[in-house]
Amino acid sequence: MIVASRYAKSLLDLSLEKKQLDETRNDMKIIKTVCDQNRELVTLFNSPVVKTDKKITILKDIFGKNISKLSLSFLTLLANKRREGFIPQIAASFDELYKNKMNITTAVIKTAIGLDDKLKKRVLEIVKQTAGNGEIELIEKVDPSIIGGFVLSISDRQLDESVKHKLTALKKNLLDSKYISVN
Repeated sequence: MIVASRYAKSLLDLSLEKKQLDETRNDMKIIKTVCDQNRELVTLFNSPVVKTDKKITILKDIFGKNISKLSLSFLTLLANKRREGFIPQIAASFDELYKNKMNITTAVIKTAIGLDDKLKKRVLEIVKQTAGNGEIELIEKVDPSIIGGFVLSISDRQLDESVKHKLTALKKNLLDSKYISVN
């Protein structure tokens, strides 16, 4: 999304200039979460039937007390420019730009059950060795379908040590082999 990344870059530059970078990032996280949880809101943003003034009023009602003046002004600008349909993508793009600027690496670990603190600390150590310098943002996901083990994703790399993956590989190996089946 070229449009989203350009607006996100402009917001990043403005928030740096106003020394509100962290506050703006928190605002964009709130906005993205609200949009992710309310598909009707995103549909409303994309609707040509709803007038711009009404959309601005809705944005102010929803976000007015929860985000900074800078972020609210930015949302109003987007609505006035008829770019409010890009709000979720702009918020996501802003977060990516923020992470690049602050040298933050995101790692996602998926396990069958939640991690305890000791294991979480160990995972962070491993990720730091792999990712190098900088801060690590660890996102935990619980997926019982992987049965056991874990799936670790860092940037564009993935390590799948799940039982599900190993069973799938074993099944493929058995089906591809030239073994004689006994019935």
